[in-house]
Formats: sequence, structure tokens, C-alpha cells
Amino acid sequence: MIVSLSSHRKLVRSLVLIMGVVGFGTAGYMLLEGWSAMDALFMTIITMSTIGYGEVHKLTPKGQLFTIGIIVLSIGLAGYALSGLGAFIMEGEFKRFLRERRMEKDISKLTDHIILCGLGRVGLRIAEELSRAGMSFVVIEQDDAALQEVAEQEHILFLHGDATRDETLIRAGIKSASGLMTTLREDKDNVFVVLCARSLNPKLFIVARVIEEKNEPLLRKAGADRIVSPDAIGGLRMASLMLRPKVIAFFDEMLRVTGQLLRIEEVDIDEYPALQNRSLGAVNIRKRTGALVLAIKSGNDAYQFNPGANTELRPGDVLIVVGTDQQIASQRWTAEYGQINQG
Repeated sequence: MIVSLSSHRKLVRSLVLIMGVVGFGTAGYMLLEGWSAMDALFMTIITMSTIGYGEVHKLTPKGQLFTIGIIVLSIGLAGYALSGLGAFIMEGEFKRFLRERRMEKDISKLTDHIILCGLGRVGLRIAEELSRAGMSFVVIEQDDAALQEVAEQEHILFLHGDATRDETLIRAGIKSASGLMTTLREDKDNVFVVLCARSLNPKLFIVARVIEEKNEPLLRKAGADRIVSPDAIGGLRMASLMLRPKVIAFFDEMLRVTGQLLRIEEVDIDEYPALQNRSLGAVNIRKRTGALVLAIKSGNDAYQFNPGANTELRPGDVLIVVGTDQQIASQRWTAEYGQINQG
């Protein structure tokens, strides 16, 4: 569970102990009294439940002492089990238990979602950005304290588990996911996550965090598509703040704040056949949506910055656009692009 495992474990332990006493009592009556397994089991159950049935067979003195022991054990176990059940319900863990089961069902329905492994300082920022952008994603974290940050947010799906294990990634829907980001605290764990993820979904787009830059080749060989060093990015950012503070301030506002401030987004031409093999001037994205095309990334990874009106949009191209949230969202209106194609 998310907040505390104590009452949940106590409840499970109680059930295990009860089953143990049932087995112990059954075996005891069979050995001491020579009863059949069914008679011994029946006697054990009615003794533990104290429901008042008579003896199955007349007991010997040893059997009577054994029965007294079973009764004493049962009373103690009943109190222990009831306290565990009460805590499980009263502390809200039963509600959280049901919520986790409901989330696993919701996760099983996801497609083309993102899996975020690790919810430390970096992972938490990523979760906030993905949530703000309206992306479907699942968080995997095994630290209860870290999960506290997202446990109360109903719109965030999460799994309590080890991201380095195949079964956890499968529970997160890796076979139907489109991307995975791993931000675990040690490079060896990130390498292992990348290896597991790549083997489970060869087409997955994987972004990995690296702590020590010397381990970057290992992550690349493991199958990471992009590798990010927070320390390196932090150093570059600090230098940029000193050298060009107004530019960095502009990008900060553009990338972090919602509303009418600007954001940069990418638009895949392959998703909109109506735009293919037409010029920028003909589709007139600026007029129809308000968004501005900053660059075009061609299939060969080359970028064409500030493309002209005569630039032709081809299959495989990706537009880098800037605009408000509303303007960028309008880029995804297939109906609008259909109207462009008809004009």
C-alpha cells in the first residue's frame, strides 16, 4: 500500500496464522485421538469458532488439554485479526487497496501511453509536465514515501513495484506503450530497466537518465534512444542564465506555464495525410491555427529552420511549432486539415 503496509501485513499474517492453527489442530486430533482427517478438521473448526457444538467423539484427557490450548490460541488470534482488519479499514488502506486494483484495471486498457520509472526529484518534475500536457502515463515506484506525492491525485496512474522486474513493466502495459522514461537513482538500475524494456517492446522510445556520464555508452548499448544527464543540463542552464538571461527567462515561461503563454510542440505530418505533399503557403497553418512553424525536421534528421512558404511538406516530416496551448491543440484537428485539403 501507499501510506503504510503495517495493517495490511498484520491482516495477511493473521490469516496465515489462522490457517496454521487449523492445520496444527487437525494434525493434533489425528495424532492424539486417532480421528479421521475430516473429524479432526471439523473439531478444530468448531473449537476455534466456539459456536457450541458438542464433541465429535469423546475426548481423552490429552485431547481435552489440547482443546484448551486451541481455544486459547483462537481467542488471541481473533483479537489480533480483528485489530488488523479494523486498522485496514479505519486507516483508509482498504480504500487504497481497492483504488490500486481499479488502477491496474485502468492501466490494462491503456495504449500508446508512457511509462515513468522512478519518482525522485527528476521523476516528479516529469510527472508534473506529462500531467499538464494531458499525456497518458503510468508511474512505477517502490518507495512508499515517494508515491505520497502522487497518491492523492486521482488522475495519475501508478504501480507500487520494482521497475527492474519484467512482471512490473508488463503490469504497466509496456507491450502497448509508446515510450518509457527511467529516472532511477543508480545507473545500473537504469541500464537494467532499459534492457528489460527493450526486450519486451523493441519499438519503444526510451529516454534514460544517466548519473555518471561514463555510463552513457552502456545505456546506449542497452537500447536507450535518448540519454539525459541532469547535471550536464543543469550546468549548461546556469551558464546560459549568466550569458543570456532574457532568452532563458523567455523559454522558461514558454515551457512551464499554461494559459496564453507560448509553448513549443511537434506535429507529425504522417498523422495528417491532408498536409502531405503541399507547401506551407498552401496549408496556411499560421492563419488557420495561429501557430507559427519554427522548423521542419526531415526524415533524415536534418532540421530546416524558418522554412519558407514554398517549402513542401513530405511524409516523415515533423513540424516544430510554437503557439498557445489552444493554438497548438488545433494542430491536431484532423477535420481542419481535411478542409485545407479540399481547398
